[in-house]
Amino acid sequence: MTSRKIIFLFVLLLSTLHSFSQEKFTLSGTISDANSNETLIGVTILIPELKTGVTTNEYGFYSITVPKRNYKIQITSLGFQTIEETINLDKNTKKNFKLTGAENALKEVVINSNDSKTENQKPEMSINKLSVATIKKMPVVLGEVDIIKSILLLPGVTNAGEAASGFNVRGGGADQNLILMDEASVFNSSHVFGFFSIFNPDAIKDLKLYKGGIPARYGGRASSVLDIYQKDGNSNKFHMSGGIGLITSRLLAEGPIVKDKGSFLIAGRASYAHLFLKLSEEQKDNAAYFYDLNAKLSYKLNASNNLYMSGYFGRDVFDLNKSFTNIYGNTTFNTRWNHLFSDKLFSNLSLIYSDYYYGLDLDFVGFEWRSGIKNFNIKYDFRSYVSDKLKLNYGLNGIYHEFNPGTIKPSSPDSGINFDQLEKKYAFEPAIYINAEQKISEKIDINCGLRYSLFYNVGTSTVNLYENNNPVLFNSQFQIYEKATPIGAKHYNKNEVIKSFDYLEPRLSVNYQLNENQSFQASYNRMVQYLQLISNTSSPTPLDVWTPSGTYIKPQIADQVAIGYFRKFKEGAYSAEVSSFYKEVQNRLDYIDGANLIANEAIEQVILNGQLRSYGLEFMFKKNEGNLTGWISYTLSKSEQQTPGRTAGETGINNGQWYNTVYDKVNNLAVTGSYYLSPKWTFGANFIYQTGQPTTYPNGQYEYLGITIPIYGARNENRLPSFNHLDIAATLTPKHNGNKSWRGEWVFSIYNVYNRKNAASVGFRENVDTGANEAVKTSIFGLVPAVSYNFKF
Repeated sequence: MTSRKIIFLFVLLLSTLHSFSQEKFTLSGTISDANSNETLIGVTILIPELKTGVTTNEYGFYSITVPKRNYKIQITSLGFQTIEETINLDKNTKKNFKLTGAENALKEVVINSNDSKTENQKPEMSINKLSVATIKKMPVVLGEVDIIKSILLLPGVTNAGEAASGFNVRGGGADQNLILMDEASVFNSSHVFGFFSIFNPDAIKDLKLYKGGIPARYGGRASSVLDIYQKDGNSNKFHMSGGIGLITSRLLAEGPIVKDKGSFLIAGRASYAHLFLKLSEEQKDNAAYFYDLNAKLSYKLNASNNLYMSGYFGRDVFDLNKSFTNIYGNTTFNTRWNHLFSDKLFSNLSLIYSDYYYGLDLDFVGFEWRSGIKNFNIKYDFRSYVSDKLKLNYGLNGIYHEFNPGTIKPSSPDSGINFDQLEKKYAFEPAIYINAEQKISEKIDINCGLRYSLFYNVGTSTVNLYENNNPVLFNSQFQIYEKATPIGAKHYNKNEVIKSFDYLEPRLSVNYQLNENQSFQASYNRMVQYLQLISNTSSPTPLDVWTPSGTYIKPQIADQVAIGYFRKFKEGAYSAEVSSFYKEVQNRLDYIDGANLIANEAIEQVILNGQLRSYGLEFMFKKNEGNLTGWISYTLSKSEQQTPGRTAGETGINNGQWYNTVYDKVNNLAVTGSYYLSPKWTFGANFIYQTGQPTTYPNGQYEYLGITIPIYGARNENRLPSFNHLDIAATLTPKHNGNKSWRGEWVFSIYNVYNRKNAASVGFRENVDTGANEAVKTSIFGLVPAVSYNFKF
């Protein structure tokens, strides 16, 4: 079927759905926190009489169209008191609501919905939410609250090892996750090579992880989307909050620019462990620290227009005796304009800048290295509330990418290094999408979408030419792959198209509600990823380089199907969900044996196109009410990659057989809980167990000219020992003096209570005394106690 026919049928479907809707009266407005005027995301506005409802969007706006009459409406959100109000809807009505915080709101734990009563009524397949309040109750390493570490407790999500960057979703690579902060792409989500995430929890308003059933407005990655929004700031009154820990401290200030109209927020965080190094004479010239800054301005021009400006800046610094200096980090900036064309049409226009920078200075060698990636993105999104049964989302965006694979320059006049600029690369990625949320009947909801994405790899650039257009040759005599020698090169001028791609990306989710306590869900989505991360490590590192799809590198194309079942027990006090998924990814990069990726100007000579598949079963059981709350999640899954030979006689990688990816974790168990003992004491605990990470060990050796050379078996046929640890925490909240605005709490935590020495890697060496080979395990953490003090006023 041609692309035009698919688009025609999709538009016809939307037109048919629209024909069932009727023009009625509309109730619309915004919902915010009564204390701060902060708009609230995902608040449920329910009309029980009609068994219908709506939730607020990313900017707190809602709109629902229903027949003329009196209605009792319910407005509910996690951590806030429920509002019940009767409204006579005899005309289009705008009404804003302010929610008041509920007592003991912080002790509640709810992931998938803000309201358990409507949790299984939405066609949101494989989507998880975590409240910041829940995250702050989780014990973590060194006492530092961490958003990335918290999502590892969700089913289908694993880490790449202890203190490793990124996360893996449903057997995909960390580079296949789209991470957004206020709509801006984040290319490295970690500080200190994975010890901490870059997200300051004090500045975060909302986060949502899409593992499947991904809406059509998202694109550009093959595995998942982590969508994070920063707080807007308090437009009622000035507040400050922060925390002091063993490794880091943080401070946030927010307040009104113009009361009830404009606000500001600024938050800073920094580590200071390197200061302790100064106490040692041997370490006084060494430093290792990070810092970041979040800022946001919000202003309400009038009832129909709002402006937002937000940004993030973060850096990691490692300095060893002033001879080795490593600096890397992210910079993002976003300007947004919200506009209401009517009470049924909401729009958002965004101008976004993202920059990931990596710098390395080696004074003892005499050179400096700089690399990175920059994005310039303009996007315009619309949300049309056609009726209480039909909502449309549509929009377009265009991203301009600039890739700097490496700049080398001498660090001093007497350096023996010559200046060299690895050729920069450029690309343009436009897209258009439409998405419909349709309530077919009382039992069936669908969410269908279509995204049309394009990608242009453009100059200025020079592309190597090879015989038979083949940059990788197979040596049949030695049964190995080798680099081909270019037979020429072709130069492309500025903005001249080198290679272009375009794909349709259909999305579909269906929710069938068996009754008020049970529902079945199914989804399918196709995602296309045009940016490739050149890395053969198990997790991203700052030295990894992003590159665009082009003449020799094809886009990754991911197709995923999932089915699930959800059930509530005892009026929502307990809930359980089980889901199964199958995912295939075309054109997943693989590397020939011995591939050199660093500063490689002809990367196409060491890569092959393979395919990835992953499948699994996910389970989660939650306790949502009572003094003890929490959940148990378990995932049984498999993740494999295959790179067969391209022609007869080629072996491919691993003899063309499927082999385990480095993110294959067959068993993944996570348990987390929080116990509210009294207003003074709250306790928390986490337990994680994962099957060991696949790796390749030598299975033999031989000697050549007196040198012992190891022989390796099939790729990733071995595994590290299983990964597991137990963490506990206790929060002490002193009795609040009603006459003072200062509030504080002490958090005591122990990471890895039973001192498990999890293997970050296993190496092999010859014992100098016995001459026998021996395995050596490298571990990062043992038992780590921590204490921190949090405050606000």
